[in-house]
Amino acid sequence: MDNWHDYRVESRREIVVLLRQIQAKKQLIRMLVKGEADVCVTTLLDVDADNGTIVLDRSPDPAQNRRALTAPKLGYETTLDKIRILFNTEGLEEVDFEGGPAFLAALPESLIRLQRREYYRMATPVSNPVKVSIPLPLEQGGGSASFPIADISVGGISILDNKLQLGNTIGVEYPNCRLDLPDVGVVTCTLQIRNSIDLTLLNSKTNRRLGCQFASMSRAGLSSVQRYITHLERERNARAAGLG
Repeated sequence: MDNWHDYRVESRREIVVLLRQIQAKKQLIRMLVKGEADVCVTTLLDVDADNGTIVLDRSPDPAQNRRALTAPKLGYETTLDKIRILFNTEGLEEVDFEGGPAFLAALPESLIRLQRREYYRMATPVSNPVKVSIPLPLEQGGGSASFPIADISVGGISILDNKLQLGNTIGVEYPNCRLDLPDVGVVTCTLQIRNSIDLTLLNSKTNRRLGCQFASMSRAGLSSVQRYITHLERERNARAAGLG
């Protein structure tokens, strides 16, 4: 966060407004217990401006909750209207909130609101998923596998690895990936895993979402990705206007 001082919000009133909007929209929040190596998904349950506190939902993993309680500082990342929001808290306390266990933290003194276009993520079509083909190392079976893309930005993509083929080790790179963008073409890139979220569905199956950064891509490739994002934006705007 120290590298993004130009995007820092320090007004207590504005911080409260932003956090309450995140709470009202039930936005999922990534809680970084020990950086990218230990991440859980939480939500804001309450923002108390008078007492200067926030209440967060706990992880379903008891061991992770214990680690969170002993962490001196925790980081948080979420989005609000496609704007990336980052903030930190100094430690957590266990509390009972509306009859259930939760975490209590002090209201952050500042937060980062990143409005730069490269952090905008566009959801890809669900009915006709965009896919990326990733070569698998020999220790993971070799060959290549195709994965649906959940969203895309000029900085990277989120992919769905429901068969748990790639693992979730942060920092691992996969070269020579082929990103097939409809109406644009195939883009070759190196993907680096930056975060991983495992969600348990109602049928008890695990759904893994991997956030991947473009670690290596040509200027022409980045231009193609931007054209595809623009195409998605136009389609979304047309639907909103009742034209699509």
